[in-house]
Amino acid sequence: MTAKHEDPATGFLETADPGAPVPERVRRRDPLRRMIALARPRTGRFALGVLLGAAATGSGVALLGVAAWMLAVAADHPPITALSVAVVATRALGVSKGVTRYLERLVTHDAAFRTLAEVRVRVYERLAATEPFGRFRTGDLVSRLVNDTEATLDLLVRGLTPPLVSVVTGGATVLVLTAVYVPGGALLAAGLLLAGLAVPLAMALLGRGPGKRQAEARGALSTTLVDTLHGAPDLVAYGAMDRQVARAHEADEVLTRVEQRDSAVLGLGAGANALITGLTVWGALFLGVLAVGDGTISAVSLAVLVLTTLAAFEIVAPLPAVAGKLGAIRASGERLFGVLDTPAQTAPAREEGLADKVAEEGSSVSVRGLRVRYGPEEPWALDGVDLDVPEGETVAVIGPSGAGKSTLASVLLRFLDPAEGCVELGGADITAHPADEVRALVSGVPQDPHVFASTVRENLRLARPDATDDDLWEALVRVSLADEVRAMPRGLDTEVGTHGTGLSGGMVQRLALARAVLASPRVLVLDEPTAHLDADTRDAVVADLLDAAEGYSTLLITHDLTGLDRVDRIHVVREGRVLQSGTHTELLAQEGWYRDVAG
Repeated sequence: MTAKHEDPATGFLETADPGAPVPERVRRRDPLRRMIALARPRTGRFALGVLLGAAATGSGVALLGVAAWMLAVAADHPPITALSVAVVATRALGVSKGVTRYLERLVTHDAAFRTLAEVRVRVYERLAATEPFGRFRTGDLVSRLVNDTEATLDLLVRGLTPPLVSVVTGGATVLVLTAVYVPGGALLAAGLLLAGLAVPLAMALLGRGPGKRQAEARGALSTTLVDTLHGAPDLVAYGAMDRQVARAHEADEVLTRVEQRDSAVLGLGAGANALITGLTVWGALFLGVLAVGDGTISAVSLAVLVLTTLAAFEIVAPLPAVAGKLGAIRASGERLFGVLDTPAQTAPAREEGLADKVAEEGSSVSVRGLRVRYGPEEPWALDGVDLDVPEGETVAVIGPSGAGKSTLASVLLRFLDPAEGCVELGGADITAHPADEVRALVSGVPQDPHVFASTVRENLRLARPDATDDDLWEALVRVSLADEVRAMPRGLDTEVGTHGTGLSGGMVQRLALARAVLASPRVLVLDEPTAHLDADTRDAVVADLLDAAEGYSTLLITHDLTGLDRVDRIHVVREGRVLQSGTHTELLAQEGWYRDVAG
């Protein structure tokens, strides 16, 4: 098995199962700390970025200080040679400021974007391992994947390097001015602490509430927009589009109001910073004039003192805006880690080699004492189910909606683990094996198969990217879809439209089955394959599905009796339990739900 190594800061398990649970002690940590910890592999790059940023900012401060000295000295009309060093220094500082600023942006942005790319990979790996799609609404999940994930970049670029640069450059500037005039250095230190520490702390506190509401409002707007787009046909059909658009406008207005409050906080921070800068410069000028008057410093030193004090506030200028955004970034971090901390619904694999075992023992499926529920306080979705799917046979599980049929399909496909009991494939417990191994042998057609906005060819190759055209046509022939595809304008290269709008309902089901067959599974799970079809189409599709399923161990999950006279055995499930079992003829002869529905 793969060795596990936990990152103590983030809780991620490196080179391990990406669905492994994150320890509770890690989940309780501040999201900002965990987001910064994501950049730990590139600590050296960010340290270099801080040094380059300090050099750039220091060059800017020194440039104004040297220029002040040069202008003050030039007022006495000295020989040009006396100013040559200052002239060269001014040019050198001007060049170094631009070069080091460029290099600082290059280094820090490169490190931040690389970190962001790793975070995106981790998010998608977590989604693939935990299947949390049912736990988040589609639009909200999109917002978490895009906006909240990119908040990591904002924090690393704006919230990590500038404060460290301020500490380095600000401390050096205070030391230099203290050497020029001690009260001036002390005054600058006080001003920088107010503008670079007190104001940002106040901005962080004021922005925490609006920031959290902004992340929530952005997620709500994204959810509303996605729901509107996906449900547009139904909304138009039922005359509800105007109400849905009004809800989208309302969500947008909420986000706008929150962003206006956030802008007000940022404006307050900028105003406070400007006020402190002005007061400090005036204070330095006042103290400097008094010092010149009593002969403590020269007029040249006064110019250096005042203009360097003014330039020094460039060091802390970005900090209030960064601090004001920390509330929104923290809220985005909470939402991001809400995905990354989502526990998997399946246990980690303990064994490998399921395909070898099935090759030796066959592809029969055995379900014994299966009990499943979706939460500790939830009722049992399946409560002691026993059934078998012998190799090469077709077994149907039938019952009303909510009987637990789809839950059985989720267990077989390793989207969900049983609380009790076991499911064996070829005599091997599937919960002991990796989900990918199980899904390579167990394929199926979900109740609402997704068709991508691409060509028929690419939708089929999703199951087997290396499939040749001959393989694709063979799969289409098997599901009785080849003639329809040949009649299309571009055959396999025909675009099927968003969500398969260019295909009929029956064609979508056949395409999904062709995709499943192309994966060369040993077991097929057909979950309500005719749920949204009319009666005529349903009969034809069921006949084609059962024809295509010949030779596989097939579990047909359905709520109606279409085609059940062709299956080998039927199990009637209600309230999570098997109430009747037998063939179509046997069940018609027994009193119970099956005969009642058939009659």
